[in-house]
This record gives sequence, structure tokens and C-alpha cells, in this order.
Amino acid sequence: MSDRESRKIKKIIRASEKHWVGDGFYVSTMFSMHSEDPLSISPFLMLDYASPKHFEPTEEKLGVGEHPHRGFETVTFAVRGSIDHRDSGGGGGRIHTGGVQWMTAGSGVVHEEFHSREFAKTGGEFSMIQLWVNLPAEHKMTKPRYQGLNREDFPILEEGGIEIKVIAGHYKEEKGPAQSFTPINMFEAKAITDGSVNYSVDNGSTTMIVQTNGKSLIAGEEVLAGEVALLEKEGEKLSIEMTKDSHFLLLNGEPIDEPVASYGPFVMNTKEEILQAVEDFQAGRMGRL
Repeated sequence: MSDRESRKIKKIIRASEKHWVGDGFYVSTMFSMHSEDPLSISPFLMLDYASPKHFEPTEEKLGVGEHPHRGFETVTFAVRGSIDHRDSGGGGGRIHTGGVQWMTAGSGVVHEEFHSREFAKTGGEFSMIQLWVNLPAEHKMTKPRYQGLNREDFPILEEGGIEIKVIAGHYKEEKGPAQSFTPINMFEAKAITDGSVNYSVDNGSTTMIVQTNGKSLIAGEEVLAGEVALLEKEGEKLSIEMTKDSHFLLLNGEPIDEPVASYGPFVMNTKEEILQAVEDFQAGRMGRL
């Protein structure tokens, strides 16, 4: 295959059965390092998608309470509704529909995520995505960082009936505001009418298409809502045909060719580092809320 030939689909990954994360996020795991070869999806580790679900008004705090992370980053997308975040590294804030919070756990944080108080009081349709992004060994113990970005912070352009929102890296001449530790390109594409996305990627990089609505066509193969297309690593060209109302998230990144050791909320390189993470959390070295 020529390096410049269009990429084809290597594998279609179908979402798992829905399950509750805390009492506010009813999600399907769309891909995971536990069910896929970690190197084949690196630098990405896992993605949960909470498809639109109606919540009644409540005075309760719905979401996930205090819990730790170390060794990677969590990227949370408010698809519909709004989310409050608070962590022991001093990060925190509220993102609304179209917003993204990018938390670098690094050496370790304790955090919580809930439906915002204003959303909980009024109720309505709620939907979110959470992506885990790995950190290379040299950055696993970096200082925690929080990036809170709302819809107006992202470049949004329209090409041939397709709306592109650039989150990280580049889409042609546009640059996304989210900062990452390894080269990552990330954008959302929404079809206002039938159209196509044509994009260039680095040969050897990991590329995944997370289809959240409608359907797309890659090299003649359909990708339906609730599916993830893991693409071959060879090739620098990507062409995706979209039908009206199709929506996907594109993830592209440079693989981290290192061992992955994980246990619950910790992702490190060795079992010994995992045991140290557990000890540090139990001793309160990751802080408290």
C-alpha cells in the first residue's frame, strides 16, 4: 500500500451494554484497553458514551463522587447538558453543551464530576462522552492540570455542509485550543447535509472514528451509530462520507510504544507503579476534596 493511499477500516468495535457510572452517567463503553490490544488504540485508553437520556428535575447531586486517578488524562465532553468538576489539584469549573474539560491526572488527583446544579434543578436531556488518554512514562508523574473549554473556545468551520469543531491539534489551517503531551488531533464532525470529510494524518498514527449519530462511509464500509471504526495505520489520506445528521468524533494520535499496567483508576507502566499508586492514594498523597 502506498503511504499516501486512503486509509481503510481495520476493525469495527461495537459498544458494550449500558451501565451506570455513579448515578448520573448511563454509559456504553465504546472501546477499552481491556478488550483491545492497548498498542492498537494508543495513545487512547478507553471511551464511554452516555447517549441522550432524560433526567427529571431533582435537588440531588447526580454523578460520581470523590475518586482518584494517576498516570493519564480524562477528557469529558458535554454533548447535552452541563457538568461540574472539582479536583484536589485546584482545578474545577463548569462546562456547558459543546464544552470539554481536559484533566491531566499526572502524579495523582482526587476529583468529582456531577450534573451541574442548574441542570439538575431544571432536568432535561443529558449526554456526555469521557475519553481516557494515556501519558508517556516521562510525563506520568507530571503536575496535575485542568483545562476547561466551552463551545465558544473552539474553532468551528463549515465545509460542504459539514460542521467541524476543532478540539486539539490541527484541522487543516485551524488549531484546537486543548493542549496534549503527545501529538493528538481531535475534532467533531456534524453533517448538516450529505457531504464528506477529507483529512491528512501521519503514516503510522492511530486513527479512530467514534460514530455517535447517523452513519458514515469509509472506503465503502458503513460505520453506524454506537460503533467505532479503528483504521489501519498505513496511509496518510482519510476520506469519510457522511449522510445528513451524521455525527462523529475523530481521534488521531501518535502511539505510545510502552507497556500498559492498569488497575481501576490508575494507568502506569508496571505493576510496581500501580501498587505505589494505591499506597499513595490510601495515604492521602493525592490530596482530598
